[in-house]
Order: sequence, then C-alpha cells, then structure tokens
Amino acid sequence: MKVMQTVYTLSTLENETKPGEPVKLLQLHFDQSKDLLTYLAYFLTEVAGYAERDAHVRSNKHLPTKEDLNVNIKIAGNELVWKLKENASFQQAIGKSKPEQRIDKELVKKLYHKLVETPQYREYVTINERNHTQEKEILEFLLNDLMLTDEIVISHIEENFINWDDDADLIVQTIRNFLQKPLSANFTDIMSPDKWDFGKSLLTTLLEKQKHLESYIVPKLKNWDPERIAALDMIIMKLGVAEFLYFETIPPKVTINEYIDIAKEYSTQQSGQFVNGILDNIHKELVQQDKLHKTDFKKA
Repeated sequence: MKVMQTVYTLSTLENETKPGEPVKLLQLHFDQSKDLLTYLAYFLTEVAGYAERDAHVRSNKHLPTKEDLNVNIKIAGNELVWKLKENASFQQAIGKSKPEQRIDKELVKKLYHKLVETPQYREYVTINERNHTQEKEILEFLLNDLMLTDEIVISHIEENFINWDDDADLIVQTIRNFLQKPLSANFTDIMSPDKWDFGKSLLTTLLEKQKHLESYIVPKLKNWDPERIAALDMIIMKLGVAEFLYFETIPPKVTINEYIDIAKEYSTQQSGQFVNGILDNIHKELVQQDKLHKTDFKKA
C-alpha cells in the first residue's frame, strides 16, 4: 500500500526525480505512520493523566466541595500508561514528532470528563488495588469506546494527519497490541527491517522495470485504451506483475488477492474485478509458457 502511494505521488510530480528521492518519499510515508502512532498513544496517556490536573483545579476552587477535595486520580497512575511514558522509544518518538504541539487540551479535558461519567470508570476507581487486567481494560475502553467513537476526536486526528484513513486500522491495532504487551512497544522501528527492505525493493523494481512490466499488461487490455485506465489500477497491476516475476517468497495467489483488496479500497468500484482479471490472465500465461521463474530484478 505504501509503495503504491509512493508511486502514485511520483506520477503526479512535474519534475523528474533525482536518484534516491523515491526511497526518501517512501520513508516519508512510513514516518507519517510513526507520527500517527506516537500521537494516538500520547493522546491516550494525556487523557488518563488529566485526572491529576482535574484534581488540582478542583481543590484550588474558592469554595471546594468534599468531592472537589477527593478526586480519584487512580487512572493517572495506570501501570500501562506509565510503562508507555517510561518507554525509551516512546520518549524518543515524542521528542522527534512533538505531539504536544498538536494536542487539543480542551478535547483532552472533554474526553476525560466523558470517561469519568461512565459506569466502567466508576467501577475501575472503586477498586483500590491494581491488577493488569483492569489497568488494560480501562485503557481499552477509553480507546475503543470513547476516543474512536467520538466524531470530534476523529475530526481532530484527520485534520492533523492526512494518512488517518489509510493507516487507522493498522495504527489502532498496534496500540491495542501495546496494551496487551506494553514491554514490546517500539515506537522507533514500527516496521521490521525485512519489510522495509521489501518495500524498497518493490519500489525500485517497479521504477526500473516499468516498460517491461507494462509489456505484460497492455496486451491483456483488449479494447481498453491504456491511457484511459485509472492511474492507480495501472500502478497496482504493475506491482502485481513485479511480484510475479521478481519476488520468489510471495506466492502468486497471495499477490493477486492482496492487490484485489487494495484496488477495491483505493481505486474505483470496478477496479477489484478488473485487476483480478488482468493479473489472473498474466499469471496463467506465465505458468503455461513456463516463464514463472522468479529472480531478483537486478539479475533479470
């Protein structure tokens, strides 16, 4: 998906790119995902931590009530929140992306007060001791049932991150995984080295072998004018053919299914079926002609 977005961005540029720029653009797409992950985790910890701020404000009223002087701040000391806050990679990511400059403090306050009024929160604070399950469940509730269902919160995130629609599912699932295993949280490298190498290789392969990849696609278009095909569809099909020819660890059926899903989500309503037909025909022809011998594009 990130490679597809990068190639599409490159296709819209007026000036020819310099050597190394496509990979830098791909890195930028991944950096945007990292920034979004950092911000969502930071927002979660800020809402939990607002309990201390609320207690301070209420206790300093001119005439504080008994309730004002006894605000429960248990969630501010949530063990999982502090494991995140003390995580070295999280601190490093915060220092780099500076989420505090984007945070909407009034929205944090509003969400905290919304949380306080829920029965889930009231049950959480009535239990004096801490246990991992309850610490995790209250944060999951805050994330899943309050933050991600609040239109104002989502609107705020969309205004700050243009990649929210593309990355939301992946980022939210990553946060959930961190809540399950907070010690595994790594905000510095959210993508494994082998996936980064795959992304770079796929991008470079497509750019180096564009005409060759098109030579497999164009004959299958029949009555379609290549110039009139949706730009994303052509990029998706070229990526699929590149995987057929040059990436030996990826089964062709996996390639086809992945790009059908991407086409359905990012291109036109008919794109999934169209991409499926073209890639399936190319795959069958490669098999019939005994040309499905995957090899690194640099050796081809």
